[in-house]
Amino acid sequence: MLNAEKIRKDFPVLERKVHGKQLVYFDNAAMPQIPVQVRDKVNEYLRNGRANVHRGIHVICRVLTFTAASNVLGTINPAREMIKRAHDAGALTIVDGAQSVPHMPVDVKKLGCDFLAFSGYKMLGPTGIGVLFMRKELQEQWNPYLVGSDMIKEVHLYETRYTDPPVKFEPGTPNIEGAIGLGAAVDYLSSIGMDSVRKHEEQLVKYSLDKFGSIKGMNIYGPRDPKIKGGVISFNLADIHAHDMATLMDEDGIAIRSGHHCAQPLMERLCIPGASRASYYIYNTEREIDVLAKSLERAKKIFNVV
Repeated sequence: MLNAEKIRKDFPVLERKVHGKQLVYFDNAAMPQIPVQVRDKVNEYLRNGRANVHRGIHVICRVLTFTAASNVLGTINPAREMIKRAHDAGALTIVDGAQSVPHMPVDVKKLGCDFLAFSGYKMLGPTGIGVLFMRKELQEQWNPYLVGSDMIKEVHLYETRYTDPPVKFEPGTPNIEGAIGLGAAVDYLSSIGMDSVRKHEEQLVKYSLDKFGSIKGMNIYGPRDPKIKGGVISFNLADIHAHDMATLMDEDGIAIRSGHHCAQPLMERLCIPGASRASYYIYNTEREIDVLAKSLERAKKIFNVV
């Protein structure tokens, strides 16, 4: 198991006070915080001199290297059966891994998908950067629809030859500092181990379900088995509106998310105007969940929930 208390030292923002209360950050499904290791790696690039990757032989350009995202793509994923059925029908498949890759081992070979995409900012990296896995056979068969810069090996009057993949699909000047930061984030998570990340979230979810299950008026959405549930607790307390709940939580120094969570049709299906959401990551602790439970009890008193 990972040591959350030790990991917290890499995230100075967690020492921040909000309304005089210790910050409890439970909005990780939207955007987790960045560790100092990622921040320092990006600052090092900006401080020591910028250069365009793949474009020159001078020393500043040569020192630019990107960490392979394969370090974090390890095997838990219910998409496998859907992918098989799609392939049987002759379709290509693309998996949105934005909420899985940062939280659990994901093996693209076992999945068998043609594409898998995920965001950098949801896994301790900078914004504006992400990864698209593309099956090797497709990389070799397909040509890019946007062209330019180092993706071109040779240009003649009537013929163009492309560089080998994956550079073949990377036109123009990339988000270099973003890629460096994402590489540092991948290294950071790899050092912890994605199995440990997943087990830690399972433990927090189990603790939350046990803790919140005894709170009268608490409605928790989704499966109750931590083994098949992500590190997220979506809930409503009686008829308290989710935005009111988030405001009250903020007064207690707790950052949660409220609203439709990009799933308004689901909210309509559940006949609710929205929900509150606490989402966990590697630096969250059971002690913080106790703080959330205490805030829920305060909400009951304020809104006269009996």
